[in-house]
Amino acid sequence: QVQLVESGGGLVQAGGSLRLSCANSGRTFNNYGMGWFRQAPGKVREFVATIDWSGSNTYYGDSVKGRFTISKDNAKKMVYLQMNSLKPEDTAVYYCAAGVRLRFGTQRDDYPYWGQGTQVTVSS
Repeated sequence: QVQLVESGGGLVQAGGSLRLSCANSGRTFNNYGMGWFRQAPGKVREFVATIDWSGSNTYYGDSVKGRFTISKDNAKKMVYLQMNSLKPEDTAVYYCAAGVRLRFGTQRDDYPYWGQGTQVTVSS
């Protein structure tokens, strides 16, 4: 059974940075594509970033391009989201997600496994 646990959320001022981490307990971590989504109160869950199962390709939502970076460390079974130049509109619960042999997953239904989320709050 795959277990995903996010960490690194918190409160930061606009223009600041945070790094989110996601630990993946899957036995075949190297075969999983990973993604980050976010959901603000009253809004739908939004695609943020993905890295494919090979770790060779990344893709980002339009609202975070140039500011966020997703990366993967197979040895540590971790995926990261580096968030720079944060804006108040980035405030949301951020979720880590995984899918076996997934490539460029941008939809919620692409991912069968989800973490519980970590809160990111950006103040103005």
